[in-house]
Amino acid sequence: MPSTNGHNQQGKKDRDFAGRKLKSLPKSIFDNCEIITKVDLQRNRLKQVSGISQLVNLTELILSRNELADFPEEIGKLHHLKTLYINQNIIKCISENVFPSLQKLEFLKLSTNRLMELPSDINQCQSLIYLNASNNYLKDLQALVGVPKLRDLYVENNRLTDLPGELFANLTMFKATGNPLRKPPGDICIGGLKDIRSYFTMLRDSSSPVTVKTIKTMFLGSSMAGKSTLCRSFQSSRPVVVDVADRTVGIEIIEVEKGGVRFLCWDFAGQEEYYITHHVFITPQAFVILAIDLSSYDPSDPQSFEEHVSFWISNIQLRVPDSVVLPVGTHVDQCLDKMDIDRKKKHIDSKLQSMLTDRTEILQQLKKKLQESDDPSLYSDQMNDLSRLTHYKLKVLDLLLVDCTKPGYIQMFQDHTLKEVTNKDNFPSIERTLPGIYQEVEKEIQDLLIEDDIPQHGRVTLSDLLDIYISQKELDPENIKCILRYFHRIGVIVWYEEIESLKNDVFLKPSILITLFKAIIRHDLEKQIKDITMRQLKSMKVLNKHRETWLSDYKEKATLHNVAISILVQKELEMLHLDDADLVQEIVGNGNKPGSLLCLLQHFEVCLPTKITSPLNPQAPEFHPNKTWVASNPNVYDPDSACMFPSYLQNNDRVFQMWGEDKMSDLTVHIYFIPEIPYGFFHRLVIKTCPLYSTHWVGRDQCCFSSGKTLTLIQVKNVEGDQYINIRCKEQTDKNEIKKSWQMVREIMLKMDQLAQEWPGLIQYVHSPCKEYGCSAYFQWRDWTDWVKSPGSGKSDSSTKEEKVTCRNGHTRRIELIYPKGLFNSDTTENQAA
Repeated sequence: MPSTNGHNQQGKKDRDFAGRKLKSLPKSIFDNCEIITKVDLQRNRLKQVSGISQLVNLTELILSRNELADFPEEIGKLHHLKTLYINQNIIKCISENVFPSLQKLEFLKLSTNRLMELPSDINQCQSLIYLNASNNYLKDLQALVGVPKLRDLYVENNRLTDLPGELFANLTMFKATGNPLRKPPGDICIGGLKDIRSYFTMLRDSSSPVTVKTIKTMFLGSSMAGKSTLCRSFQSSRPVVVDVADRTVGIEIIEVEKGGVRFLCWDFAGQEEYYITHHVFITPQAFVILAIDLSSYDPSDPQSFEEHVSFWISNIQLRVPDSVVLPVGTHVDQCLDKMDIDRKKKHIDSKLQSMLTDRTEILQQLKKKLQESDDPSLYSDQMNDLSRLTHYKLKVLDLLLVDCTKPGYIQMFQDHTLKEVTNKDNFPSIERTLPGIYQEVEKEIQDLLIEDDIPQHGRVTLSDLLDIYISQKELDPENIKCILRYFHRIGVIVWYEEIESLKNDVFLKPSILITLFKAIIRHDLEKQIKDITMRQLKSMKVLNKHRETWLSDYKEKATLHNVAISILVQKELEMLHLDDADLVQEIVGNGNKPGSLLCLLQHFEVCLPTKITSPLNPQAPEFHPNKTWVASNPNVYDPDSACMFPSYLQNNDRVFQMWGEDKMSDLTVHIYFIPEIPYGFFHRLVIKTCPLYSTHWVGRDQCCFSSGKTLTLIQVKNVEGDQYINIRCKEQTDKNEIKKSWQMVREIMLKMDQLAQEWPGLIQYVHSPCKEYGCSAYFQWRDWTDWVKSPGSGKSDSSTKEEKVTCRNGHTRRIELIYPKGLFNSDTTENQAA
C-alpha cells in the first residue's frame, strides 16, 4: 500500500493520513474531494467517519486499526469503491442495505473484529472476489452462498460448525483453520478445496451419513511416570501392571471405544532420546493426558516442577496451543500419606495456574509496549503475532489423582475422561458428520487385514489399494484419496503423500511405522549395537571390527552407519515375524535408493545424511569451465554412508576448533524466542541448514558453516532467562563479503522462520547488539519477515543514503554492520532499546 500523497497515473490524488492519531476525519480530506480515489486512514483512533460519502469517486479506502464499533453505513454511498480494508477494529455488526450498493467492490477485509454474523444481503455484492473475515465470532456462512464472483475466502478462527456445500462451487482459495468444524470436519478442510468438494459429493450421494465421535488422545510425561499403565488400564477397564522391562519404546498405539467415543490413544515414551520424533506424531486439537509421578515429585525443589510439569506444558503450549490437557497424578499409592498427596496436588495446581497467568501477562505487556511506541506500524508483524497468540487458549484441567492399583480409581479415570471429552466447551467439534462410505472403507481395511488379503505388516501400495476399492466399491479414485487423507490426519492410517519417495506407500497399521522408528530412535541404542550377533554381521558381509567403528562413531560423532541401521531394522522386524526380504529392502534401502525409514527420518529432520569418507569417483564426468556440471548417478544410494543425529552429540569441540574466538566486530544477530526455544528446534534448524553449505561442523548446541571466505556460526544462548539463537559472521571489510554474510544470515533466518511455523504458540524478536565492548544497547529489527522471505522487499531501502546508526548510549557504527540492506528505515532512530 503506497504511503505517498502524489498523483496516480490518471491524475487523481491519493490521501495518506495513516498513523496520525486522528479521532475524526481532517477537514483537508475534503479538499477537491471529487478527484480523490484512495484514502489511507489506518492506525488512527477513529470511532466514526462522518462525511466519508463526500468522496464520491473513492475506489480504495483503508480503515484498518482504528476504534470503529459500528460499520459506517456511509460507506454504502461510495458506489465506485473497489477495495475496502476495515480489519482490526471492534465492529460487532453490519447493517443491511450497505453491500447491495457496493456493486463494484472486489476486495473486502473484515478480519479481526467482533462480528457475530454477516448481513444477509452481502450476496448481492456482484463484483466481490476476495473476502477475509478471519478472527471474528461468525457461526455460519450461509449469507455468502450466491456471491457470484467470490474466489478467495478466509474465515479462520471463528465459531463455524457447519459449512454450506453450495459455497464451494467457484472458490479457488479457502482457509478455515481454528473453527470447531463438524460438517465437514476440520481434518477434511485441511486438505483444501478438492477434499471439501469430494466430501460434499460423497455426502450428497450417501444414503446414510453418520455422526461419529473420535478423539486422538496423547499420553505424555516423563520416563516411568505411569503413562503405559494409565493407557493400558484405560483400555482394559481394570488395573494393568506394566513391568519396567516392558516400558514404552518409541510410541504405542491403542484404540479404545468408551461411551460412544472412539479414543485413538498414543502412548509416547518419556525418555529424552524419543523427544526428537514427537513432532512427527503430535497433532493439533488433541486431548493430552499428562502423567505426573507424585511419588517422586518434590514441592520444595523448583527443578521438580520443571521436569515433571512445566517442560511438558510449555512444549504443548508451543506445539498444539489449542489442546486440552488433563494432568494425572500417578503412583499415589507410593506417597507417604493423604497429607503428602494433598500437599503435592495443591502445589502443582497452584504452579500451573501461575504459569498460565504469567504467560498471558507477558503477552499483554509485550503488546502494550509495541502499541505505546512512537510508531506501532513499524512493528505490525510482531503485533499480529501477539494478537494471534492471545487467541489460543490452552486449557489445563484440574489435577486428577489416580491409584492404578485399584479398580475403583480406573473406573473413575474412565468416567472423568469421557466426561471431559464429551464436554463441548472442551471439544466443540468432537461430533463429526461423515458420509457413510467413510465407515465402509475403514471396515474394509480391517477386513483385509483380518483375512490376510494384504500383508500383516499393513504396508501396501496406493495403486493396489485403489484397485481394491475401485473394483469392489466402484469408488472414484479421488474420493478414495480424500478418505485416506482423513484417516491419516486422525491417526487411523499413515500416508505421507507429500513425500515424493513415499507417496505410493500406505501404512494401514501405523504401528509398523513406529516399529521402524524405535529400531534406531531409542534410549538403549548403544546396547542394541553391541548385541548385534555375528550371524547378523556376516549376513551383511561386515566384520566385528566394523561394529566397533559403528559404536565409536555413534558415541563420538552421533553418527550411525547405514549398514548398522539395516541390521537393527531387520532385527526389529524379525521380532515381529515380519522378516520378509522384499519388505526389509523397501524399508532399509538397497544399492539404488534409500529405504522408506531413512526418507522419513530425513523428511522430518530427525537425522542428517553424511558420508564417513568421500573417495574420488573415477566414473565422475569431466568438468568443463562455463558448462553445467552434472553429478554422476545422483540418485544412487550409498550403503557406506551414515546418518548424523545432532541431538545425540555431547559437545561442541569440532565447532570451537573451526570458529575460534568471538570478536566485537563480528556481524551479529540475536533471534529471541518467547516463551522459549522449543525442544529440538535448534537441531532441526541445523538439519535444515546444513544441506545449503557442503562444509559444516556440528556440535551439541552450535554449528558452523563455511561458504568461500565467509564463516558463519549459529548457537543457542540463554542469558538471564532470555533464550535466543545467536548468528555470527566473521568480520569482513569488503562490501561484497559483507553482502554475502547478510545473504547467509538471511538463508538461515528463512529456514528458522519456516521451522517456527510448526510451533503456533511461538513468537520471535530480532535484535542486533551494539558493537561497543561493554555496551548493553541493541537495535531491534522491525518487520523483518519480508526481508527474510523476499530480500529487497523491506519497507525502506535507505541504507545507501544513511551511513551510520547510533545506539542509545551514543555509539555509532556503519548501518551495513547492524542491518541488512532494505530493512533499516532512516526516518526514525527508535530502533535502539533500553
